[in-house]
Amino acid sequence: MEEFKLFDAEFKFLDIIWELEPINSTELTKVCRKKLGWKKPTTYTMIRKLSGRGILKNENATVTALVKREQVQKYESEVLLEKSFDNSLPAFLATFLQDKKLSKQEAEEIKKMIEEATR
Repeated sequence: MEEFKLFDAEFKFLDIIWELEPINSTELTKVCRKKLGWKKPTTYTMIRKLSGRGILKNENATVTALVKREQVQKYESEVLLEKSFDNSLPAFLATFLQDKKLSKQEAEEIKKMIEEATR
């Protein structure tokens, strides 16, 4: 399992990049000021930090993600499943759905996923 552990601020930052990439680093500082309240040095520090970890690429002042949102979501969900539910997907689902009602469409989507995963 690849290591895509992100702190909340890193995830929020990447979320902006995933939405807008490729994005000029100067423009990214403006967006981060508006959405996250960050000053320019904070944004550039985050770019450097995540680039050093191989998560971002900053080439010719253009920032792109080297890691897809789905990869991070998969990693985070696997860590949660392992840490909190002893790798039991049924235990996770039972806890998650405890006080929720699924729509028919949601239930159908989940059934379809389960069918595809068991083939």
